[in-house]
Amino acid sequence: MFEAGLICMALNVYFEARDQPLVGQIAVAETVLNRVHSTFFPDTVCEVVYQGEYYSWNPDIPVRNRCQFSWYCDGLSDKPKDETAWHKSLQVAHGVLNGYTDSVVEDALWYHAHYVVPDWSRSKRMIVRINDHIFYGSKNVESVYLDHSEGE
Repeated sequence: MFEAGLICMALNVYFEARDQPLVGQIAVAETVLNRVHSTFFPDTVCEVVYQGEYYSWNPDIPVRNRCQFSWYCDGLSDKPKDETAWHKSLQVAHGVLNGYTDSVVEDALWYHAHYVVPDWSRSKRMIVRINDHIFYGSKNVESVYLDHSEGE
């Protein structure tokens, strides 16, 4: 049986980056983990992945297009269909969660596809572009506390 954090991370890797090279998939997973360690985001992988606005009349249903990761509230199925890509996403999630990968995005807490320019990106520090995604950290690195000591 897989733990919830692994499944949440793998789903995010699958839907955000399954068409990206391995380094891009690791970068997406690492960004989620950076958020878990940041004092500005929720404390678990699943809470980070499912962060967003929810309907007041049903707190289990996210408001369409109002989530941190668009796949979760786009109105489409959240069940992986490509079995090979799903297994790779599980492997990437396992590797990142267990510290088996090298850092590829430093302290990145945000990313977006290269073909959009969200308003928030102007207030961030670009770290790296990996294939279709651009990764960002805080402009003032001192303002983002990343606690990587837990679990070590």
